[in-house]
Amino acid sequence: MTALWPHSPSWPTRRAAGKRRPERASGLAFAALGALSLALAACSTARIPTVQAPSAPAVRQQAELAPGEAREHMRILAAYGGQYDSPQIQTMLDKTVDRLVAASERPDLRYQVTMLNSPAVNAFALPNGQLYVTRGLIALANDQSEVASVMAHEMAHVIARHAAIREDQARQAALVNRVANDLLSDPQLGALALAKSKIALANFSRAQEFEADGIGVGISARAGYDPYGAERFLTSMGHNAQLRAQRAIDPRAPDFLSSHPATPERVTNAVANARQYTGPGAGARDKADYLGLLNGMVYGEDPSEGFVRGRKFLHPKLGFTFTAPEGFTLDNSAQAVFGVKEGGAQALRLDVVRVPAEQTLPEYLMSGWIENIDAKSVEEQTVSGFPAATATANGDQWTFRLYVVRFGSEVYRVIFAAKKRTDAVDKSFRDSLHTFRRMTVAEMAHAQPLRLKVVQVKAGDTVDKVARRMAVSDRHVERFRVLNGLAEKDRVKPGDYMKVVVE
Repeated sequence: MTALWPHSPSWPTRRAAGKRRPERASGLAFAALGALSLALAACSTARIPTVQAPSAPAVRQQAELAPGEAREHMRILAAYGGQYDSPQIQTMLDKTVDRLVAASERPDLRYQVTMLNSPAVNAFALPNGQLYVTRGLIALANDQSEVASVMAHEMAHVIARHAAIREDQARQAALVNRVANDLLSDPQLGALALAKSKIALANFSRAQEFEADGIGVGISARAGYDPYGAERFLTSMGHNAQLRAQRAIDPRAPDFLSSHPATPERVTNAVANARQYTGPGAGARDKADYLGLLNGMVYGEDPSEGFVRGRKFLHPKLGFTFTAPEGFTLDNSAQAVFGVKEGGAQALRLDVVRVPAEQTLPEYLMSGWIENIDAKSVEEQTVSGFPAATATANGDQWTFRLYVVRFGSEVYRVIFAAKKRTDAVDKSFRDSLHTFRRMTVAEMAHAQPLRLKVVQVKAGDTVDKVARRMAVSDRHVERFRVLNGLAEKDRVKPGDYMKVVVE
């Protein structure tokens, strides 16, 4: 694994130059990650919502793609947990895109939209018209006009050839980088050239976003959707990003804001763009129908890739569970499970690799994937009856306690990091590691994902009262407001339909 923990420890991992390691590093779902050249360009009358049957992830048959496009599509599926199978939501997305295409400047273009089985909030387009949207984004949206605004925005990137242009720009920046690193004898000139190329790419991307905003709002309005959906969704995205930042969990996780920053200026422009077409309240939102489609949808991680419950991580498919030290918050990603302690002075990473059976765990610890390891600290032990080994390593500002546990045919790596490792800190890491164990049959049978449930507000209900139904570990009210697009002063009214997260 090569991902590094942001503004905390630089995980002491590396591969020896010129050597092919025998291990196969992977995410906990064994997703084939690799470098993705995604070229990210990345509601109505009250009715009782209908309940849909729980959906399971699946890969649908895709339209025929060129070999390179098919490979890119499969990489995207691997990085985002595959395709999420919900016929009702897929039909809504297809109809929305068809309606937008008919109202666009290029009705001759054809698009195919794929819903990805990922809790990340993201959407992006490829130059060939492949559109991708995560179920995390679908869950955050509160009506069909908000989804339409995202789809129209991504279509605008294709219409304006932004995706193709960004690929060219990225290749040029990579070339400048190579020249700066390999050919320029003056390091200051090389750094200046590289900095200028990155600034030009960033400015161009910003211009693309504003252009796509304008095109997208126009498409949505002409298609009959409420053009203010873009402003509402950008606002929800900003609140969602603030909530994630408060949790201090890996901000590198891919989301819509990483390539579509919801700055105040963009929100203001979204309102100005919408006003060119109509005033607030006009256009279709179809909120009740939209929420009905979301009733029962998986929320957060899918159990097939493991999931977090408080400080505990469970992976029913691989059959193990692990509990982080007291005060830690966990976040599951395709690459690994990350954790950070409140205050940011301690962190952890849990991932899995394949190590040859003939290689001992101490040998693996010393095999070159760890920098600055203290050879004298290497020690064999057992964890819940499984062979294990531990060692320590030192970085510039962080110290590391490393554990590897052989569990079946895989080796699990737990890397604990601390700015100051004391005996007490080391004991908390050791106690946490020894919670690693095989799940019981009952635990695996009862391991179910969280789901969205649409509830109707009753007389006497308040935001606090409805938020208490949320099956989340913390910040119930804040999460409820973000999930339902409610501002801090907004109240709920009898008859309103709201999303809550349930087990």
